[in-house]
Amino acid sequence: MTHYILVHGAWEGPWSWDYTTPALERTGHIVTAINLHGGDGKGHNVTNVTMESYVETVVNAINPLDHKVTLVGHSMAGAVISQVAEQIPEKIEKLIYVAGFLLKSGDSVMEAMKRDPDGEFLPELIFSEDQSSAKASEQTWRNKAFHDVREKRILEALPLVDVAQAAEPFLAEISVSEERFGSIPKVYIRTAIDKMVSPKLQDEMLQNWKVDQVHVLQSGHFPILSVPEALAELLD
Repeated sequence: MTHYILVHGAWEGPWSWDYTTPALERTGHIVTAINLHGGDGKGHNVTNVTMESYVETVVNAINPLDHKVTLVGHSMAGAVISQVAEQIPEKIEKLIYVAGFLLKSGDSVMEAMKRDPDGEFLPELIFSEDQSSAKASEQTWRNKAFHDVREKRILEALPLVDVAQAAEPFLAEISVSEERFGSIPKVYIRTAIDKMVSPKLQDEMLQNWKVDQVHVLQSGHFPILSVPEALAELLD
C-alpha cells in the first residue's frame, strides 16, 4: 500500500484529481489531494500566493505523517514537489511528474515555458494590468488544454479554471540540490499530444535529472481528465 500525495497544477484545485483518486483507492492505496489555494478549492485569491506558500502547504501536509509518501505533481506542481523533496527528502519515497516541470536549480516555470518551441498556451494568456496574475479564455482552454477531454468534463472544469492565477509561482526560481532532491527516485509521465507543455519541452526537462522510469500517455496536458484510469494504472 502506498500513500499518494497528489498536487494540482496552476488554475486547478484538488477537484482535478477527482477521476484519478477513486481508481487508485480501488487498488488499496491511500490518496490525499492537496489544495494549494485553501478554502473549498473552487476558485482562489491570488493575494500573497507564492511558490514558497505552495511548497509550505505541501510540506505541512506531509510532515505530521509517520510514513513516507509518493508525491505526484501535475504541470506547474512539478516545480512544487521538487522543492518539497529538497526540504524533506526523508519523507519522500518517490516523485512522479505528470507532464510536470522538472527543472534545474535556478530555472523557473515561466522561463521553461518561454523556451518551449511548440507551447501554445503561454502566448494566449491574458495578464492583469500589473502583471501579477493571468487568465485564459474559454477558447484557449478548449483548444490548447482540453482538446482531448470529453465535453461533459470540459463543462465541469471550465467554471473552475475561470480564475486568475498568481504569476509569482511561475516566475520564482527553484532551488534544489543533487544531495537532497537528486537522491530521490523519479518517474516521468509524458503526455504525447500536449499543447501546454509540449513533448519537446518534456524531453528537454528529462535531461535535467536522472529519471528512473519514463512512461507515455497518448493525451493532452490533462490526462487527469481525459484518461484518468490509464493515468492511475501508471501511478500504480
